[in-house]
Amino acid sequence: MEVVIVPDAKAGGELIAEAMAKLLGRKPGALLGVATGSTPLPVYEALAAKVRSGAVDVGKARIAQLDEYVGLPADHPESYRSVLRREVLEPLGIGMEQFTGPDGAAEDVQGACEAYDKALSDAGGVDLQLLGIGTDGHIGFNEPCSSLASRTRIKTLTEQTRIDNARFFDGDIDQVPHHVITQGIGTILEARHLVLLATGEGKADAVAATVEGPVAAVCPASALQLHPHATVVVDEAAASKLKLADYFRHTYANKPAWQGI
Repeated sequence: MEVVIVPDAKAGGELIAEAMAKLLGRKPGALLGVATGSTPLPVYEALAAKVRSGAVDVGKARIAQLDEYVGLPADHPESYRSVLRREVLEPLGIGMEQFTGPDGAAEDVQGACEAYDKALSDAGGVDLQLLGIGTDGHIGFNEPCSSLASRTRIKTLTEQTRIDNARFFDGDIDQVPHHVITQGIGTILEARHLVLLATGEGKADAVAATVEGPVAAVCPASALQLHPHATVVVDEAAASKLKLADYFRHTYANKPAWQGI
């Protein structure tokens, strides 16, 4: 995998947004996989700025969701569908008809998981999947010891995750769902380009395990080592535990400009 060390989150967001813009220039109807959380916000902000300036056309772009709470109506303000509508679709001027995601309110949750896997396949697959990473190395909601071949499925949230997410539910943990639908690691690995963004010292151990550790289910993100086109973009703080940081800086500084990321 390629590791790119950037000065800060803003620089990381601009780098990834530029990669998305170039992809859309080559393939206007590309399917972009997006994630929720605070980490990817600089990417969405930079891409929205490009749209406003006319540097990129998202008129045919498609957006795919990484995960969703189980049991929340689609129009609940804290469903990930609603969050992505506010943070991604509306700023980019993309309509819901260009969006696809799992049905977290379905009575048949397993059926909804299988249907979403099929929907991604029928759409031609994800062209670029943006990922964040948890301090324990999870991607999506694939917690440690998730199968590296897993498909889209239901997962139980840890108590700590529910405590962390309670801030989005008026501080009331009882409002936080116990389960989510998440793309599995096997599903994620089918995207043509995986881009993981990590910022802050709190992610440093997870980044080091992902990039330099063994491929192991205890660090789900380490599965990116198996992908033919995986890019890990980290700020200086998140890169602080990398033994090969100087090598990563050297290789990126000396790569041909036309390669991009």
